[in-house]
Amino acid sequence: MGFAGEQDLLDQCRRLRNALRVDAPLGAADWARTLLATEIVFVSDLAGSGVEWQTTTGRDDEATIRVLRVIQRKLARIVSPYYGRLPSE
Repeated sequence: MGFAGEQDLLDQCRRLRNALRVDAPLGAADWARTLLATEIVFVSDLAGSGVEWQTTTGRDDEATIRVLRVIQRKLARIVSPYYGRLPSE
C-alpha cells in the first residue's frame, strides 16, 4: 500500500482521515494510498472486513460497491500513475 510499516500505516491513515474530514488537498500518492486501503478494508477477509462488511459497518455490500466504483472512477486519472506500483512520493 506504500506505507513504511505498521506504525506508518496507522499514522498515515490518521493523517489521511483528518485531511479528508477537513477537505484538505491530497497529492496523487495519498489518493492512491487512501483508495487502496479503502478497497482492502472493504473486500479483504485477510486484512479487512470482507464478508463481515455489513455486520461491522451496518452498510449494505451492494450499496457500498456502487459508492466505491464511483470513487474509483473519480480518482482514476489521479491514481493512474500508480497502477501496478506502490504509491510512494
